[in-house]
Amino acid sequence: MERKDTNPENPKEAAGRGRIPLHLIPDGPLAWVAMAFHEGASKYDPYNWRTAGVRAGTYVAAARRHIAKWWNREDADPVTRVHHLANAVAGLLILMDAEIQGNLTDDRPPHQGLTELMGRLAEVQKHLSDMAQPGART
Repeated sequence: MERKDTNPENPKEAAGRGRIPLHLIPDGPLAWVAMAFHEGASKYDPYNWRTAGVRAGTYVAAARRHIAKWWNREDADPVTRVHHLANAVAGLLILMDAEIQGNLTDDRPPHQGLTELMGRLAEVQKHLSDMAQPGART
């Protein structure tokens, strides 16, 4: 299908430019995330986190476990067949939803200044990379 330019005079176009661009979310991964939410709904009831509340550490730990399993080449849970990254994303969305709803129990550790540390470690990383270049002094 050939793409046609939109009519700048169309009032719907003008109104749409100021709206949230939900069309930018890719449908394939979104469908997998829906499967993760379906799995959760069948185990715990739909939107259970809104009534039960959410402890941040519980969902961060679960998301990290799913990411670790995917990173170690287990794409999907062998029992449910739901993609591990979809489960991780679902957990992160639940955290955001709980924050928006005001029912998040924030059990994160005290602030560490991680942004500053990462900035300093970037200098160490550059130093190590420079050392690894052929002809570099060790």
